[in-house]
Amino acid sequence: VTPGPVTLEASFEPWKSPFIEGFSLTVYSNPEGFKEKFLRKTRKNLRVPIGCLGTAAGLYCFHQGHIAAILLGLVATAMKSRP
Repeated sequence: VTPGPVTLEASFEPWKSPFIEGFSLTVYSNPEGFKEKFLRKTRKNLRVPIGCLGTAAGLYCFHQGHIAAILLGLVATAMKSRP
């Protein structure tokens, strides 16, 4: 079976944006800043900033030479239910 000739429905113009059905390219006049985005994401999922704070506290304790943060992390991992 020999494939037939290929015809393009529209000409290729590299300087123009491609048309994708259901997608519109819009430029926001007031982009969301870091603070607004952080607050919106924090309200959506509170565990992420809590985890970040816990990680920062653990790294600080590790830097100071305390092992309590490491032991707490090991206990939390051991108590986590396994699938």
